Amino acid sequence: MAARSIGSGTISFGLVSIPIRLFTATSPKSVSFNMLHKTCGGRLKQQLFCPVDNQVVERSDVTKGFEYARDSYVKFTDDELKALEAERTDTLELVEFVPATTVDFLFIERTYYLGPDKGGERAYRLLSESLERAGRLAVGRFSTRGKDNLVLVRPYKKGLILHECYYADEVRSFDEVETGGAFEFKDIELDLADKLIAQLDKPAFQPENFRDTYGDRVRAAVEKKIAGEEVVTTPEAPKAQIIDLLEALKRSVAQAETARVGEAPAPAKAANEVAVEAPAAPASRPAKGPKKAEPRKDEAEAKRKKKATG
Repeated sequence: MAARSIGSGTISFGLVSIPIRLFTATSPKSVSFNMLHKTCGGRLKQQLFCPVDNQVVERSDVTKGFEYARDSYVKFTDDELKALEAERTDTLELVEFVPATTVDFLFIERTYYLGPDKGGERAYRLLSESLERAGRLAVGRFSTRGKDNLVLVRPYKKGLILHECYYADEVRSFDEVETGGAFEFKDIELDLADKLIAQLDKPAFQPENFRDTYGDRVRAAVEKKIAGEEVVTTPEAPKAQIIDLLEALKRSVAQAETARVGEAPAPAKAANEVAVEAPAAPASRPAKGPKKAEPRKDEAEAKRKKKATG
């Protein structure tokens, strides 16, 4: 079944114009729940409540306001807000081309597929192949939903893909995150870390190898409840505690190695068990030679008398 376009427009750069169509690239499958009345099971409705007048407000009596200071607002009518929206031109203007390696994934907000509209197939493919050869992404502006959006256009599977991006002031600085001080690592720690990465290394990212296990459990529980079966919950496994970095690396490498050769991994120690070396055994005393036999008393007396008369 062919994908359905959600919009159309024109890519513009220089004197070149390419008619395009916009397609949804992703479709979240996360499970969701509705709020129900615990007593009767009826679905609840959200209401707008004014704490000043202590009453429920109808949507027809709602206006929008911008908070410029704490609890202080300026009001806007729908017509005023409409006049502030960006002019809808359906034009995706490409303003510059940058190396693909300079783009941080952090700035990408959402993604769409771009396809050629009628008459634009040749120019569309030429732009895709040119970006691919140059290793570049196109940076542009695209007005949607009344807002001027910062976008990236990149080559993708013989076509083009569009990324809506955050503006720079919408991305917080990583410098705000405390990462600890500087550390010096032992050679054995670096070596074990390299080995662990090598053992878990794959040639490519394959998201189809992963599933939303939470969603699977919820849907399975729904089926059981519909069938009148009891849903049994399993206790949460205790979280692992890193006691010793070197010991944790050793265990991880060993388990990855046994898993790689198809063997069952060795059972891990308890999460709160501290790995310590066993105390050295005390040095053993030197072994004694065989004890000499003591002569019997009657034999000793006979020898003494014989010596005296001799």
